[in-house]
Amino acid sequence: MDFSSFTDRSSSLYPYHLLFNALSLIPFSHYFFAFAVFSFVFLYNFFEFHFFSDLFLRFRGSPIGLTYHPSSPIYNDVVSHCRILHGRYLATPWLSSPHFQTCFLNFFGRPPAFSYRRQIYHASDGGTIALDWLMHSDVSGGRCLMNNAISKDDTTPIVVVIPGLTSDSAAAYVKHIVFNMAKRGWNVVVSNHRGLGGVSITSDCFYNAGWTEDIRVVINYLHHEYPKAPLFAVGTSIGANVLVKYLGEDGERTHVAGAVALCNPWDLMIGDRFICRRLVQKFYDRALAIGLQGYAKLHETRFARLANWEGIKKSRSIRDFDNHATCHVGKFETVDTYYRYCSSSYYVGNVSVPLLCISALDDPVCTREAIPWDECRANKHIVLATPKHGGHLAFFEGLTASGLWWVRAVDEFLLVLHSGPHMHVQKEETSSLHSSEGTSIDQGPYVNIAEDGMVAAMSGQVEEHPSEARSDFVSEKARTSEQHTDIQDVKFSNVTATVRRCLNQVSRQNQRSVWMLTLIAIVTSWPLLGSAFIFYRKKLRKILPATLIRR
Repeated sequence: MDFSSFTDRSSSLYPYHLLFNALSLIPFSHYFFAFAVFSFVFLYNFFEFHFFSDLFLRFRGSPIGLTYHPSSPIYNDVVSHCRILHGRYLATPWLSSPHFQTCFLNFFGRPPAFSYRRQIYHASDGGTIALDWLMHSDVSGGRCLMNNAISKDDTTPIVVVIPGLTSDSAAAYVKHIVFNMAKRGWNVVVSNHRGLGGVSITSDCFYNAGWTEDIRVVINYLHHEYPKAPLFAVGTSIGANVLVKYLGEDGERTHVAGAVALCNPWDLMIGDRFICRRLVQKFYDRALAIGLQGYAKLHETRFARLANWEGIKKSRSIRDFDNHATCHVGKFETVDTYYRYCSSSYYVGNVSVPLLCISALDDPVCTREAIPWDECRANKHIVLATPKHGGHLAFFEGLTASGLWWVRAVDEFLLVLHSGPHMHVQKEETSSLHSSEGTSIDQGPYVNIAEDGMVAAMSGQVEEHPSEARSDFVSEKARTSEQHTDIQDVKFSNVTATVRRCLNQVSRQNQRSVWMLTLIAIVTSWPLLGSAFIFYRKKLRKILPATLIRR
């Protein structure tokens, strides 16, 4: 093609020549400015910033959405007195993005500095659970004595914290809530998941998103050791899913007086679809998969024997890891079966403990689409708080991001609940504890948490007689079967409750439709009634006299 055709005014390419000349007259700095503006708008929306919306509201923050039953005593007598939950939440201005908040929490977090007391608990199946304690006396300014134990008659409340996926007591957000509650005057214990917290796996049982047996035995053990101390529970992320599922399974039988579920994934099926939907969510999916691979690497010998080790090493997402590891260890047929079985949303209706649920609407890991709004509204024991912003487990506030909003909200809720008459009290006693309960905290041993190295189970474990071990195994299987029965009952009751609510809503919205349905049912039933009448009339003719039938 001849270049002269561009300059020929009669050519069809001449307008492009003029356009090129016009564009060449624009300074390069203007192009750079336009590119910067376009990039800024793209990144502002991609990372879901809300700085300008906060600026428009004059940095007053957004009100906290509260969902509850109209006649809920937990809201009327507890949450209604919580100033923080009825206030506003304003994120740190330079962290006005759920992704920035979540990443800042994981990479920095600014946790308080303190040391735990380590207690080793031995489960009946041979597993080892690390319980990390922080007493009020440890942070009250006095000298910390390692033999300063809790007495049997101590009435100081105990808060049990359940960490999230691949997290332990060393996580920044866990340290924030632990230190704050200990400063308040309560005793706090972190129930680490099996294989985390520097403790090796000592059985073929691993934790997963729906494994409630560990928190159940820990709660029962704490109640047995300290019967006069009220027990409260705080679950975070996957720990929140485990906590809500446990509360729904046990119902009135639990020893927990009150609980808080923070950033609960609720429905694992919906969460699985959400976390691989967008590019930014896939980043979290990959990061969590790397954390799970690191967890499996710590216990490679057992995973290599019980699961598909080659598949674990090649896993690129949480679903891949669950397919090659969790399904094999937990004996689930498929990943979707595991997600359905372990989702806590199916157990919300059976929760009988005062429960505060906090979920940010912009959570980049646990989507708002999975929140069971109607189920929470139908349960009088549950209050759902949904801040507009906050990210996943972050909720930084203040110009320096020195504190977490949810820590203050949980602190206030538990204090008001503890001072009132609405704490849950167990109505039905559970079965007795196994003879191989964990070492009491007044018997030690106490160690500080190390950043690396595996801590083996300490001495002092009572050896079981083979017959006792067999009886424990039988009772454990019986408990498992009862748990499956409870799960089916809970699911069936949730389904019937949902259908009943839908019918009530239809009847309220359009009573004429209900009458039409009734009329259609009557009309369609006439042929059946006629056939039945003819059938039984023939039968009666054979039995009764003809004169009686005519009458």
